[in-house]
Amino acid sequence: MAKGPSYRVPFRRRRVGKTDYKARKALIVSKLPRVVTRISLRHMSVQIIEATSTGDRVMASAKSQELKKYGWKTTCGNLPSAYLTGLLCGKRASERKVKNAIPDIGLTQPTKGARIFASIKGVVDAGVNVPHSTEKLPSEERLKGQHIADYAEILSSNVEVYEKTFSGYLKAKVPPEKIPKHFEALKKKILMPSEKQVKPRKKRKTGKSVVGKTKEGTKKKRKSRRKVERK
Repeated sequence: MAKGPSYRVPFRRRRVGKTDYKARKALIVSKLPRVVTRISLRHMSVQIIEATSTGDRVMASAKSQELKKYGWKTTCGNLPSAYLTGLLCGKRASERKVKNAIPDIGLTQPTKGARIFASIKGVVDAGVNVPHSTEKLPSEERLKGQHIADYAEILSSNVEVYEKTFSGYLKAKVPPEKIPKHFEALKKKILMPSEKQVKPRKKRKTGKSVVGKTKEGTKKKRKSRRKVERK
Protein backbone atom coordinates (compact mmCIF):
# COMPACT_ATOMS: atom_id res chain seq x y z
CA MET A 1 0.00 0.00 0.00
CA ALA A 2 1.32 3.44 -0.95
CA LYS A 3 2.31 5.80 1.85
CA GLY A 4 2.76 9.53 1.96
CA PRO A 5 0.84 12.78 2.41
CA SER A 6 -0.38 12.80 -1.22
CA TYR A 7 -2.03 9.37 -1.04
CA ARG A 8 -5.85 9.42 -1.10
CA VAL A 9 -7.68 6.56 0.59
CA PRO A 10 -10.52 5.16 -1.59
CA PHE A 11 -14.09 5.17 -0.35
CA ARG A 12 -14.99 2.44 2.09
CA ARG A 13 -17.38 0.60 -0.25
CA ARG A 14 -14.69 0.67 -2.95
CA ARG A 15 -12.11 -0.77 -0.56
CA VAL A 16 -14.50 -3.54 0.49
CA GLY A 17 -15.40 -4.25 -3.14
CA LYS A 18 -19.11 -3.39 -3.01
CA THR A 19 -19.39 -0.35 -5.29
CA ASP A 20 -17.72 0.66 -8.53
CA TYR A 21 -18.05 4.43 -8.32
CA LYS A 22 -16.90 4.99 -11.89
CA ALA A 23 -19.72 2.82 -13.26
CA ARG A 24 -22.21 4.32 -10.80
CA LYS A 25 -21.34 7.85 -11.93
CA ALA A 26 -21.98 6.89 -15.56
CA LEU A 27 -25.38 5.47 -14.62
CA ILE A 28 -26.40 8.56 -12.65
CA VAL A 29 -25.25 10.98 -15.37
CA SER A 30 -27.63 9.26 -17.81
CA LYS A 31 -30.55 10.68 -15.76
CA LEU A 32 -32.55 7.50 -16.32
CA PRO A 33 -33.97 5.12 -13.69
CA ARG A 34 -31.86 2.05 -12.97
CA VAL A 35 -33.05 -1.56 -12.94
CA VAL A 36 -31.18 -2.85 -9.90
CA THR A 37 -31.14 -6.63 -9.55
CA ARG A 38 -29.53 -8.32 -6.57
CA ILE A 39 -29.50 -12.10 -6.25
CA SER A 40 -28.63 -14.71 -3.64
CA LEU A 41 -28.77 -18.49 -3.63
CA ARG A 42 -32.47 -18.70 -2.71
CA HIS A 43 -33.96 -15.29 -3.35
CA MET A 44 -33.60 -12.14 -5.44
CA SER A 45 -34.94 -8.61 -5.61
CA VAL A 46 -35.56 -6.31 -8.56
CA GLN A 47 -35.95 -2.56 -8.05
CA ILE A 48 -36.29 0.43 -10.35
CA ILE A 49 -34.46 3.29 -8.65
CA GLU A 50 -34.19 6.95 -9.56
CA ALA A 51 -31.21 9.02 -8.37
CA THR A 52 -32.10 12.39 -6.85
CA SER A 53 -30.10 15.14 -5.14
CA THR A 54 -31.31 13.93 -1.74
CA GLY A 55 -30.65 10.23 -2.42
CA ASP A 56 -32.03 7.27 -4.34
CA ARG A 57 -35.79 6.91 -4.67
CA VAL A 58 -37.37 3.50 -5.29
CA MET A 59 -40.04 3.80 -7.98
CA ALA A 60 -41.02 0.12 -8.15
CA SER A 61 -39.86 -3.00 -6.36
CA ALA A 62 -40.48 -6.75 -6.30
CA LYS A 63 -39.03 -9.65 -4.37
CA SER A 64 -39.07 -13.31 -5.28
CA GLN A 65 -40.88 -14.11 -2.01
CA GLU A 66 -43.90 -12.21 -3.35
CA LEU A 67 -44.42 -14.88 -6.00
CA LYS A 68 -45.88 -17.11 -3.29
CA LYS A 69 -48.88 -14.76 -3.10
CA TYR A 70 -49.57 -15.41 -6.78
CA GLY A 71 -49.39 -19.17 -6.37
CA TRP A 72 -45.73 -19.95 -7.05
CA LYS A 73 -45.03 -23.22 -5.23
CA THR A 74 -41.43 -24.02 -6.15
CA THR A 75 -38.11 -22.49 -5.19
CA CYS A 76 -37.58 -18.75 -5.56
CA GLY A 77 -33.97 -18.97 -6.66
CA ASN A 78 -34.21 -20.60 -10.09
CA LEU A 79 -34.29 -19.04 -13.56
CA PRO A 80 -38.10 -18.97 -14.04
CA SER A 81 -38.61 -17.22 -10.69
CA ALA A 82 -36.01 -14.60 -11.69
CA TYR A 83 -37.98 -13.82 -14.84
CA LEU A 84 -41.28 -13.65 -12.95
CA THR A 85 -39.80 -11.33 -10.32
CA GLY A 86 -38.61 -8.97 -13.05
CA LEU A 87 -42.00 -9.21 -14.74
CA LEU A 88 -43.76 -8.24 -11.51
CA CYS A 89 -41.43 -5.28 -10.94
CA GLY A 90 -41.79 -4.15 -14.56
CA LYS A 91 -45.57 -4.29 -14.35
CA ARG A 92 -45.58 -2.10 -11.24
CA ALA A 93 -43.19 0.32 -12.92
CA SER A 94 -45.29 0.57 -16.09
CA GLU A 95 -48.37 1.28 -13.97
CA ARG A 96 -46.46 4.24 -12.54
CA LYS A 97 -45.68 5.51 -16.05
CA VAL A 98 -42.02 4.43 -16.10
CA LYS A 99 -41.12 3.94 -19.77
CA ASN A 100 -37.30 3.83 -19.92
CA ALA A 101 -34.61 2.45 -17.62
CA ILE A 102 -31.04 1.18 -17.74
CA PRO A 103 -29.68 -2.04 -16.19
CA ASP A 104 -27.55 -1.86 -13.05
CA ILE A 105 -25.99 -5.27 -12.31
CA GLY A 106 -23.51 -3.95 -9.76
CA LEU A 107 -20.33 -6.03 -9.47
CA THR A 108 -21.96 -9.20 -10.82
CA GLN A 109 -20.11 -10.84 -13.69
CA PRO A 110 -22.26 -10.59 -16.87
CA THR A 111 -22.53 -14.30 -17.60
CA LYS A 112 -24.61 -15.30 -20.61
CA GLY A 113 -28.05 -16.64 -19.67
CA ALA A 114 -27.69 -15.80 -15.96
CA ARG A 115 -30.61 -15.09 -13.63
CA ILE A 116 -29.84 -11.38 -13.61
CA PHE A 117 -30.52 -11.20 -17.36
CA ALA A 118 -33.68 -13.28 -16.92
CA SER A 119 -35.00 -10.61 -14.55
CA ILE A 120 -34.16 -7.87 -17.08
CA LYS A 121 -36.08 -9.83 -19.74
CA GLY A 122 -39.07 -9.86 -17.40
CA VAL A 123 -38.92 -6.08 -16.96
CA VAL A 124 -38.75 -5.63 -20.75
CA ASP A 125 -41.73 -7.94 -21.35
CA ALA A 126 -43.74 -5.90 -18.84
CA GLY A 127 -43.45 -2.81 -21.06
CA VAL A 128 -40.36 -0.97 -19.79
CA ASN A 129 -37.72 -0.17 -22.40
CA VAL A 130 -34.35 -1.40 -21.09
CA PRO A 131 -31.30 -1.48 -23.43
CA HIS A 132 -29.79 -4.96 -23.48
CA SER A 133 -28.01 -7.49 -25.67
CA THR A 134 -30.15 -10.37 -26.89
CA GLU A 135 -27.10 -12.62 -26.82
CA LYS A 136 -26.94 -12.37 -23.02
CA LEU A 137 -30.61 -13.25 -22.46
CA PRO A 138 -31.65 -16.84 -21.67
CA SER A 139 -33.70 -18.70 -24.26
CA GLU A 140 -37.48 -18.90 -23.99
CA GLU A 141 -37.29 -22.58 -23.09
CA ARG A 142 -34.95 -21.92 -20.17
CA LEU A 143 -37.13 -19.05 -18.95
CA LYS A 144 -40.08 -21.45 -18.78
CA GLY A 145 -38.02 -24.04 -16.93
CA GLN A 146 -37.95 -26.57 -19.76
CA HIS A 147 -34.33 -27.44 -18.88
CA ILE A 148 -35.51 -28.43 -15.39
CA ALA A 149 -38.23 -30.65 -16.83
CA ASP A 150 -35.78 -32.30 -19.26
CA TYR A 151 -33.28 -32.99 -16.50
CA ALA A 152 -36.04 -34.49 -14.35
CA GLU A 153 -36.97 -36.90 -17.14
CA ILE A 154 -33.34 -38.02 -17.36
CA LEU A 155 -33.19 -38.73 -13.62
CA SER A 156 -36.61 -40.38 -13.49
CA SER A 157 -35.05 -43.79 -14.10
CA ASN A 158 -33.14 -43.56 -10.79
CA VAL A 159 -35.77 -42.98 -8.11
CA GLU A 160 -33.37 -42.25 -5.24
CA VAL A 161 -31.41 -39.59 -7.12
CA TYR A 162 -34.62 -38.13 -8.53
CA GLU A 163 -36.27 -37.71 -5.12
CA LYS A 164 -33.08 -36.33 -3.59
CA THR A 165 -32.48 -33.78 -6.36
CA PHE A 166 -36.06 -32.53 -6.59
CA SER A 167 -37.12 -32.97 -2.97
CA GLY A 168 -38.25 -29.33 -2.73
CA TYR A 169 -40.46 -29.62 -5.81
CA LEU A 170 -41.99 -32.88 -4.65
CA LYS A 171 -42.60 -31.49 -1.17
CA ALA A 172 -44.53 -28.59 -2.73
CA LYS A 173 -46.53 -31.14 -4.78
CA VAL A 174 -45.31 -29.68 -8.07
CA PRO A 175 -43.47 -32.30 -10.17
CA PRO A 176 -40.46 -30.76 -11.96
CA GLU A 177 -41.83 -32.06 -15.27
CA LYS A 178 -44.76 -29.62 -14.93
CA ILE A 179 -42.68 -26.51 -14.27
CA PRO A 180 -43.34 -24.98 -17.75
CA LYS A 181 -47.13 -25.23 -17.26
CA HIS A 182 -46.87 -23.83 -13.75
CA PHE A 183 -44.76 -20.97 -15.11
CA GLU A 184 -47.26 -20.07 -17.86
CA ALA A 185 -50.16 -20.05 -15.40
CA LEU A 186 -48.33 -17.72 -13.02
CA LYS A 187 -47.20 -15.42 -15.84
CA LYS A 188 -50.80 -14.90 -16.96
CA LYS A 189 -51.83 -14.21 -13.38
CA ILE A 190 -49.15 -11.54 -12.94
CA LEU A 191 -50.03 -9.81 -16.22
CA MET A 192 -53.71 -9.59 -15.36
CA PRO A 193 -54.83 -5.96 -14.93
CA SER A 194 -54.74 -5.10 -11.26
CA GLU A 195 -57.88 -3.53 -9.84
CA LYS A 196 -57.16 -0.28 -8.10
CA GLN A 197 -58.67 -0.40 -4.67
CA VAL A 198 -60.29 2.97 -3.99
CA LYS A 199 -60.57 3.55 -0.29
CA PRO A 200 -63.93 5.00 0.76
CA ARG A 201 -63.78 8.49 2.15
CA LYS A 202 -64.28 8.83 5.85
CA LYS A 203 -67.56 10.43 6.77
CA ARG A 204 -67.23 13.72 8.53
CA LYS A 205 -68.45 13.69 12.08
CA THR A 206 -71.58 15.77 12.45
CA GLY A 207 -71.38 16.58 16.13
CA LYS A 208 -71.96 19.80 17.98
CA SER A 209 -68.24 20.53 17.85
CA VAL A 210 -68.25 20.59 14.02
CA VAL A 211 -71.70 21.85 13.00
CA GLY A 212 -72.41 25.54 13.42
CA LYS A 213 -68.82 26.69 13.56
CA THR A 214 -69.01 29.46 10.97
CA LYS A 215 -67.11 32.72 10.92
CA GLU A 216 -70.17 34.71 11.94
CA GLY A 217 -70.89 32.34 14.81
CA THR A 218 -67.36 32.57 16.19
CA LYS A 219 -67.37 36.37 15.96
CA LYS A 220 -70.61 36.58 17.98
CA LYS A 221 -69.16 34.28 20.64
CA ARG A 222 -66.03 36.41 20.92
CA LYS A 223 -68.05 39.63 21.32
CA SER A 224 -70.21 38.05 24.00
CA ARG A 225 -67.12 36.86 25.88
CA ARG A 226 -65.57 40.34 25.75
CA LYS A 227 -68.77 41.90 27.12
CA VAL A 228 -68.79 39.46 30.01
CA GLU A 229 -65.14 40.15 30.79
CA ARG A 230 -65.70 43.95 30.79
CA LYS A 231 -68.62 43.60 33.21
